[in-house]
Amino acid sequence: MKHIEKSLQSFLEKQILPRYAEFDKAHQESHALSVIEQSMKLAPYYDVNYNMVYTVAAYHDLGLHDDRKTHHLISGKIIREDVRLKEWFTPEQIETMAQAVEDHRASSDHEPRSIYGKIVAEADRLIDKDTILRRTIQYGFKHYPHLDKEAHIQRALDHLNEKYAEGGYLKLWIPESPNAERLHSLKKLIKDKKTIRQLLEIIYEEENEELPDVSPKPSGA
Repeated sequence: MKHIEKSLQSFLEKQILPRYAEFDKAHQESHALSVIEQSMKLAPYYDVNYNMVYTVAAYHDLGLHDDRKTHHLISGKIIREDVRLKEWFTPEQIETMAQAVEDHRASSDHEPRSIYGKIVAEADRLIDKDTILRRTIQYGFKHYPHLDKEAHIQRALDHLNEKYAEGGYLKLWIPESPNAERLHSLKKLIKDKKTIRQLLEIIYEEENEELPDVSPKPSGA
């Protein structure tokens, strides 16, 4: 990738990004790559170190390995403790990157402490209606497999209202980004209760069809 030191890029692609394979479908390597892509699109508008922007995006969700609720804090700890990063960054840069991933979470109640935190937070909030609805259903299948269809739909609706609707906790730290208009459109969709439920039901059926069949097989079959 342009502007990124080749040895760093190789390290991140071979040693860091593959770690996302163990996470839920909404946080696979494709998600990390999307956050990297969006971060690098935002970077030229600011006076930043591109290597730091790329690294923050690559590490931002690694804490999911241990705990979802505090994954942003754990991700910061991972950056601070990864001695391999000393090959490319100063201690001060490593601390800035650790703080950036700590500040990226959508439910955070404080503004990121640096532009690096704002960039990764904005990139992680890529507002795409179809992606958000699907990831919400996928998360339910992963973490609440015991729920029936109606409970899955209701859980998804509750989450969307809590996070994205008017008064939701999601904040955009770069208001002039393309996310602002997309978030406005998503809020309008969430207010249309009939349409949002129909879309979630369609996604539920599509995702349910992809689940492995674990029903018991008849003896002797």
